[in-house]
Amino acid sequence: MASAGKPRLSLLRIIEMNIGFFGLQFSFGLQQANMGPIYGFLGADEATMPLLWLAGPMTGLIIQPIVGAMSDRTSSRMGRRTPYFLIGAIICTISLFLMPYSSTLWMAASLLWILDAGNNITMEPYRAYVADRLEPGQRSVGFLTQSAFTGLAQTLSYLAPTLLTAFVAQDVLDDNGIPVIVRIAFIIGAILSISTIVWSVWRVPELPLDAEEQAAIDAKPMTVRDTAREIVDAIRDMPKPMRQLALAMLCQWYAMFAYWQYITFAVGRSLYDTSDPSTAAFREATLTTQQAGALYNFIAFLGALLLIPIVARLGARAVHAVCLTASGIAMLMIPGVQTPAALFVLMIGIGIGWAGMMGNTYVMLADSIPADRNGIYMGIFNMFIVLPMLFQTLTMPLIYEPVLGGDPRNVLLLGGGLMLLGALATMFVDAGHRVPREQKPVTAV
Repeated sequence: MASAGKPRLSLLRIIEMNIGFFGLQFSFGLQQANMGPIYGFLGADEATMPLLWLAGPMTGLIIQPIVGAMSDRTSSRMGRRTPYFLIGAIICTISLFLMPYSSTLWMAASLLWILDAGNNITMEPYRAYVADRLEPGQRSVGFLTQSAFTGLAQTLSYLAPTLLTAFVAQDVLDDNGIPVIVRIAFIIGAILSISTIVWSVWRVPELPLDAEEQAAIDAKPMTVRDTAREIVDAIRDMPKPMRQLALAMLCQWYAMFAYWQYITFAVGRSLYDTSDPSTAAFREATLTTQQAGALYNFIAFLGALLLIPIVARLGARAVHAVCLTASGIAMLMIPGVQTPAALFVLMIGIGIGWAGMMGNTYVMLADSIPADRNGIYMGIFNMFIVLPMLFQTLTMPLIYEPVLGGDPRNVLLLGGGLMLLGALATMFVDAGHRVPREQKPVTAV
């Protein structure tokens, strides 16, 4: 019998409800793979470039807790979370379409702010939707399926420019210096952003609220004052395991954000002996990095599927520590690679870490928060992602030259050390540990 009165979904339905996450993460993959090179093509300085990435952490910090609290209080004909999916998807679609037409740095950075706003409007209500829709025994499958779609979507988004070279040469540029293959990849992303969200909400609609849930929402008016008070109260009442995750999240997300910003520049120096974004060698480094990114995301896709039974047996905490350790070792070794093949081998470690980051932490979180606050706590938990990103964005320009020697390869060494520290911190979290067999929740067959 399904717990909490929720119908137990088949694996196919769980996959369908997460199809929208594929479009959302395809958009994120395009950002990760292309914003650094796009900024380089438009003349950005390496040391101060992280400031151009402020859009992600700032919009996440502001928007996600607010949208999470609002979605907890929303009651509409379409559901609690669905209106946010659709609004965010429309914003993403428009921004993705316009991004490769950027003619200046300020235009690209402005569009990134709008794009990330759309992504953030969608993100946490989507995670809350999964927690709402699934009974507790299926939540690990739901979140790890999201992680799998993250890996698959970002595999294809990273690989898209390389695949498009079969039709358009990589050196064919638009007037702004951005390769045509990048423009086409963003247009594909714009189409996927809206179409996949629509498919998910059509195939697996939200459950109707029962009388008790509706009464609880009606008792929480959606005013600015009440929403702000709800956020403050939720932060004050934050469950202990959620607080304990803060250090691990700081380490892993600082490291990963720095990795996305500087991996192309590090590969340019290590494998192609160039730091000039206007050269053919740098464009080749960009494609190599995107291929490596596609590989680590494919590893994450497979890894997330393999982690489902492993997490069920060993617990999310121990498995996540192993995932971060694999990623940290890989980051420490990347600066020393001499061939693309060696770089691709190290993507196995990055992919394992990325699978864990996108699934395990949410498994640990979902079991420690009250169901009636799924939206707001998913939004607040995102602060544990965006605050490290914001900290990295503001500190990297200060340490890039004096501490890291102006060398992007040293950024990856720093990231590797932080990943290992994050793995250690994870083991002190009082959640996601192995549950004795006799205490595991009983679910329907």
